[in-house]
Amino acid sequence: MDLGLVVYALNLAAIYALMAIGISILWSSVGMINMAHGATFAISGYAAWLVTGALKPVVAATFGKTVLASGVMAAALVSSALLAGALCGAVIYALAFLPIHDKPNYPVRALIITLALNIGTVQGLLYFFGPRNQGLPKIFGFGRWEIWGAKIRYDQAGTIVGAAVIMGLTLAWLRYSRRGLEVRAMMQNAEGAAYSGISRQVTALPILMLTGALAGMAAALLSQTIFVSPTAGVVPLVKGLTIALLGGLGSVPGAMIGALLIGFLEAIVGAIPFLGQRYVMSATFAFIILVLIVRPRGIGGLLDDTRE
Repeated sequence: MDLGLVVYALNLAAIYALMAIGISILWSSVGMINMAHGATFAISGYAAWLVTGALKPVVAATFGKTVLASGVMAAALVSSALLAGALCGAVIYALAFLPIHDKPNYPVRALIITLALNIGTVQGLLYFFGPRNQGLPKIFGFGRWEIWGAKIRYDQAGTIVGAAVIMGLTLAWLRYSRRGLEVRAMMQNAEGAAYSGISRQVTALPILMLTGALAGMAAALLSQTIFVSPTAGVVPLVKGLTIALLGGLGSVPGAMIGALLIGFLEAIVGAIPFLGQRYVMSATFAFIILVLIVRPRGIGGLLDDTRE
C-alpha cells in the first residue's frame, strides 16, 4: 500500500476517533447520545476563527513573520477551540442533563433536547455569520515531506500527532486520575458506582466538558483541510456516531479500532478509479451494517455482558 494513502487514512482516522471516543464515553458513563456534538464542533471552529482573526494583526505587529508568530497563532487556535468545546459541554450539561437526569425516559429526552440544541445552533450560526465558509490559519504551516517517494503534507502529519497526543492524555486521565477512575466505574456499572458514592450528577459535568473539548480539538485539526461553516459539524457528528456504534458504545478501544478501519476504508475506496469519492459513504455504511449484523454490539461492545 502506498505510504501517502496510509498517511491520508491515518489523518481521517485521527479526526474520526476524537469524535467517536467522546460519544462513546458519554453514552457509557452518563447514558446520553449527544446530538449537539456537531454543534460543539461548529462553535469551536468559529471560536477559533474569531480569536485568531482578532490576534493576527497583534501577533504580526509584535513578532512579524517568524516561527514564533506561527507558534503563537497555533496555540491560540487550539486553546480557543478546546475552551469553546469545553464550554459547550457545560452548556449541554445545564440544559440537557441537569434538568432531566432523574426523570423517566431520560435517554430519549436527552436525545431530543440535544438534537434541538444542534438545530438551533446551526440556525444561530447561519444568522450571525451567514452561509459563507471561513478559513483558519494553517497551524502546521505549508509544505510537504517526500518520504520513499510519497509526499506527506505538514497538516496531515500534525493532525495525526496532535490527535494521538490528545487521545493519549485522555486515556491517561481516565486511567490515573481520581475523576477518571470515577468515570471508568460509571462506564462499567453505573448502578454499582452510585452505591459506592459516585454521583452521576457531579461526574457528568467533567465528562461533558471533556467530550466537548475533544470535539473542539477535532474542529481545530479538521479546519486545516476544510473550511469552517455553520453546518461543518454535520458530517463529523454522523461519522462519530456510526464509528462509535461500529466500535461498540462504551468501548474506547473499540472506537479507536473503528476509526482506523473507517479511515483506511475511505482512503482505499476513494483511491479506486472506478469508485472514487462518490461511493465512499455508501461503502462505509455497507461495511458498518455488515459488521453489526455479525456482531450487533460492535467490535469492542462487551459492556452489556460485563454489566450482566
